Amino acid sequence: MENFINKEAYELSLGQKQRVTIAGVLSVRPKYIVMDEPTAMLDPEGKEDIKKIVKELKSLGYTIIYITNIIDEIFISDRIIVLENGNIAKEFETKEILDNIDFLKEKGIKIPKAIETMQKLKEKGIEIKFEELI
Repeated sequence: MENFINKEAYELSLGQKQRVTIAGVLSVRPKYIVMDEPTAMLDPEGKEDIKKIVKELKSLGYTIIYITNIIDEIFISDRIIVLENGNIAKEFETKEILDNIDFLKEKGIKIPKAIETMQKLKEKGIEIKFEELI
């Protein structure tokens, strides 16, 4: 973050602004961090940087509430909470996603290709643990 110390906010890219914002949040040592679509409008490299930051924060013991419409980003989560009309429609651990495919499809949630492939393999008797994908 030291690279940004003398820059004006308008000079920063979206990804850099996201990282500065996260640094600002961390400066107050919160117990919980809420990230509302933190990768929106970022390029692929910026998205990966944010995902790495989230993984690092999780490893340091932070609780991250990660709000996203990008289903592929579920791989960094421990639990999934599906909201419908402002209410919790379903909550489950991410590793239980194969058991919840039908529910997700009923709700119109697009299933990541990796999960669809895992489901097809499971149907053929080949089990891949979700943790092996991460």
